Amino acid sequence: MRGGPPEGYASGMAKKLVIKVTAGADAPERCSQAFTVAAVAVASGVEVSLWLTGESSWFALPGRAAEFELPHAAPLPDLLESVLAAGSVTLCTQCAARREITEKDVIEGVRIAGAQVFVQEALGDETQALVY
Repeated sequence: MRGGPPEGYASGMAKKLVIKVTAGADAPERCSQAFTVAAVAVASGVEVSLWLTGESSWFALPGRAAEFELPHAAPLPDLLESVLAAGSVTLCTQCAARREITEKDVIEGVRIAGAQVFVQEALGDETQALVY
């Protein structure tokens, strides 16, 4: 950049990445991309908040990620596990309700929250939001 980076600019990376994945088995490449980006960001030391919405909501349930298959892609259970270990995973409140998923049904560490929390996270300082 001409004249150097703007004040507060640290190597071009957001300090927090909020990723909303709307696709599941219905759009496997888009789904896999979202989980891959989330896992790579976590491995890079970025704070990650992964939101499961739409068809990806099913991956909040035990064993469901293991049913996902996409050739030449990292296994979804491994990606989800890495995000759960070092980031946060949230299931959309309305998406959960439409699928009759409750807090007692989800994988340990997955929370259920709504649009207000998503907006609050996405608008945080030094935060980048991505939707897949």
